[in-house]
Formats: sequence, structure tokens, C-alpha cells
Amino acid sequence: MGKVLMKGNHALAEAAIRAGCRFFSGYPITPQSEIVEYMSWRLPEIGGTFVQTESELAGISMLYGAASCGFRAMTSSSGPGFSLLQEGISYLCSGEVPAVIADVMRYGNGLGDIKPAQSDYLQITKNGGHGDYRCISLAPSTIQESVDLMRKAYELAEKHRNPVIIATDGALGQIVESVELPEPITHDPDQFDWSIKDKREEKQKIVTSKIYYDYIGKDYDDHIRERYEAMKQEEMWEDYYTEDAEIILVSYGIVSRCCKEAVLQARENGLKLGLIRPITLWPFPVRAFQKVSPKAFVAVEKCALPQMAEDVVVAARNIAPVYSMATGSFIPSGEEIINFVQRVMKGKESEL
Repeated sequence: MGKVLMKGNHALAEAAIRAGCRFFSGYPITPQSEIVEYMSWRLPEIGGTFVQTESELAGISMLYGAASCGFRAMTSSSGPGFSLLQEGISYLCSGEVPAVIADVMRYGNGLGDIKPAQSDYLQITKNGGHGDYRCISLAPSTIQESVDLMRKAYELAEKHRNPVIIATDGALGQIVESVELPEPITHDPDQFDWSIKDKREEKQKIVTSKIYYDYIGKDYDDHIRERYEAMKQEEMWEDYYTEDAEIILVSYGIVSRCCKEAVLQARENGLKLGLIRPITLWPFPVRAFQKVSPKAFVAVEKCALPQMAEDVVVAARNIAPVYSMATGSFIPSGEEIINFVQRVMKGKESEL
């Protein structure tokens, strides 16, 4: 159909539908409310089911039910709403139920602010809920990439039988860009041998925590470790001018676009700057760091305290020191990033 202009949230929702999503349950909250609004008319139009729930808790619970039946299902939220999803995400992981969850991040703690940010990194990548689990987390940097990663998200969710998080932010949700939408695919919810069907089968299906029904003691420990070790092989990232870089920026999402601008500006002035852009926030792309040898890494992220920088420190161990540029509620300019890098080179910033 060629390229069309779309707002980021609308494009994300349409991409989910074209990836076979036929169930959405969720609750509006800025800056992701347009996903809910779009799904409210688009899903019924194609025979899908949309439910605006009374809360995020209800939304994630209904998602569990639909996904247990083999349907490609989705919910989305932001900030305090995403916090309310955490118990349900833990249950999805325990039940080994595939689903997609979009977090259109906003700024601040508690109620926070509606400004776009990357404040949920630790919650997304380190478990916001209880127990031993992880969620593959995909971080697009453009609206086109949001569209492209949606189908990948469902494929990974079903491959590993685990929820996948689309980690985007309010800026990408609200801006308008040209996108090329993929052709729709048909998804068969009855294809999985584990899913609950609409008719009684010879063997009763129970979708719940594997601890109680399939494993005892150490066997379950081994099962968990094997599952998440397999997910670690899904690392994705982009290298940008890293081959000869003296300083390498590390950034994702909307801020990585500012970093690309900084890289090009710096190289025009003789400063060899590069960028590693994680596409998977978890598993964090450790292999990207093993291919380079800069003098330092600078983690650039849109939050008040270093979050992703903690993973950069681990990935960069024995390679180079790491510095953090946490920009708070502001999107940095290329010039501001270069100024910070120059301070690092002059020894005026503290190493993490």
C-alpha cells in the first residue's frame, strides 16, 4: 500500500493487528491512550475483540485469558499503569503464556509526569514483578521500527512462550512519521498443543504455574535456567561508526536519534564518536561491546538517575570505563551530547 503518515501510537496498534492480534484489553493513560482509542474501533472492524477495562489489573488478567486460548493478544500502558501490570506479567511468565505488552514510557516516580522519558528501564529489564523471570524487551527508535518489531515480538513470544515488551516512549508515541505497513497475516489460535481450545479435549488443559503441575524442586530450577538462557541468544543491536571510535555512546529509543546526530557532528570536527544502539534491552547486547575497543563508553538515556548505564558497566567490564549522561525530562541535542563527551575526555566527569 506504499508509505503513509501515521502517529506512532496508531502505527504500533495497526502493526499489532497486521501481526495477527485479535484481542486487546487495556486502560487509557497518557501518552499511550491513542493505542487504546485506535484498537477500540479497529479491532471490531476486523472481527477482533476490544475491552476497555476498569483498571490495568483487569487488563492484564484478561490478556492472560485470551493468550491462554492461543490468540495473539496485547495490552499497553505507561508509568503508574505499567506498574500495575507487573503482577500479571509475572503470572504470564510463570504460566509460560505468550503475549505482547507495550510500555509507552513517561517521566518520573509515582504518578510522574506526562513528559516522554525512559524512566521504566529497570522495571522492564530487571523484573517489575516477583520471582525468577525476564521478558525479552524490544526498543524501537523510529515509528517504522516500531511497526517492524511488532511481528518479531509475537514470534519471539510464541517461540519462548513468554511475554515480550515493546519498550517505547511518549515521544515516539506522539510524533508522526511516514511508515510502510506490512501485509496482514492470519494467525491460527488452535495451532498450539498447549493452548485451551473452545471444545473439550481428551486431555484437560491447565494453563498455570509450572511449579505446581509439571516440576518438583531442582527439575524446575533447571527448566527456568534453560528457558532464559535460550532467550539470551536473541540479542539485537545496531552499530553506528564504532569501528574506529575513540568514544562510544550507548543509547536506545528516541535518544539514540540524538546520539546519531552527535556522532555525525563530532566526526565533521575530527572527534571519532560512535554509537551502540541496543534493540533488545533484555537480553542486553553484550556481544556488541566485545567487538569494539574505545577509550570510554558514555550511556545516554532520558531519565533522572542512571538505569541502562548499569548494564553498560557490566557489558564494558575489562574493555573501557563508563560514564553516564542522564538527561532527565529533556531530550538532549547533538551539541549537548558532544559537550558532555568533551568533558569526559578532559577528565571533568566521574566514571561509574
